[in-house]
Amino acid sequence: MVQEEQVYRDLQKYLDRMPISYPETESGVEIRILKHLFTPEEAGIALQLSMIPEPVERIHKRLKKSGMSVEQLQKILDHLVYKGSIYGTEEDGKKVYGSLPLAIGMYEFQVERLTEDFAKDFLQYLDEKFADEVGKTKIPLLRTIPVEKSIPVPGKYQVSNYDNVRYLVENAGGQIAVANCVCRQTKDVVGQSCTKTNLRETCIITSPEEADYYVNAGIGRYITKGDALDILEKAQQAGLILQPVNAEHPEAICCCCGDCCGILTSIKKFPRPVDYYASNFYAEVDPELCNGCQICVDYCQMEARYMTDGWAATNLDRCIGCGNCVVICESNAIQLKKKDSEQTPPKDMNAMYTRILMKKVGKLKMLQIGAKMLLKMKV
Repeated sequence: MVQEEQVYRDLQKYLDRMPISYPETESGVEIRILKHLFTPEEAGIALQLSMIPEPVERIHKRLKKSGMSVEQLQKILDHLVYKGSIYGTEEDGKKVYGSLPLAIGMYEFQVERLTEDFAKDFLQYLDEKFADEVGKTKIPLLRTIPVEKSIPVPGKYQVSNYDNVRYLVENAGGQIAVANCVCRQTKDVVGQSCTKTNLRETCIITSPEEADYYVNAGIGRYITKGDALDILEKAQQAGLILQPVNAEHPEAICCCCGDCCGILTSIKKFPRPVDYYASNFYAEVDPELCNGCQICVDYCQMEARYMTDGWAATNLDRCIGCGNCVVICESNAIQLKKKDSEQTPPKDMNAMYTRILMKKVGKLKMLQIGAKMLLKMKV
């Protein structure tokens, strides 16, 4: 039993070195989460993986003493990929495997597999420790982009492609898929269902590789780009916040609410949530046009609206420029404004995690990691 407990602690310490850390808690809830995702044998194998995906033969060299064949190892690795516990894909026609952070990663892949115990443990961990880790470097995992109808008439200012949800869908490079929102499903499982919307199937997977994974694992379905735009239209009508992965070429687009989204609910508790978001916009109110109806105050997922002297003002410490208040304002008193300095997102998810890790460990450590990668060592 002691040896079994130790392998989970060793795995926790290894995952804590990921770009998004996996810290220890006093309650030990992080170990319970790992036990949901890995058997003791699987945890031992996961310890031999690298952050950079590798072929099974290289991983096998680290497990020679186990007596396990390459074929046996690959079967276990494929099962772990299927469970959403590790990452697996193909490079140059060959399968490769690597470690996953808890989020964005293992947690999202648990959609349709959630148990009440796992859901409760995840929410506890989020509250105890993990939310702080997600926001530690202030490089967000998701970026907020405006809902389409909030964008001013063409020509007023340039909306970059990575801030245009229609462009992101229409220019996705292959087959796309949709899955249920794991955050709203988590709240459903623990009996705290969303008060903002009944929509569940709102996670648009725009990466062909990820789309294949979701469908093959039975946790998503293929859709057309037209279907995706229809789903996004319903999400926008419901006042959900559009949040692609923080990249120029995002692997997924989330439709988030302030009730359930792990990132939104956590960062809303900070004094200045805007510091933890990637957004190029903010909402501005004309007090002379505002009729004081307060609809936008109740509608805002970030609690960024407040009444003052009979009109609805914007708290710029909390506004993340989603544009939902612009759409529902009957008096046209609210406009979406572009920030003076535009934030350009990383190229893709790998670049995003590299940027986070660089800020976390510094240049010297990154050079050491790079050297290990060149030598095909575990990192």
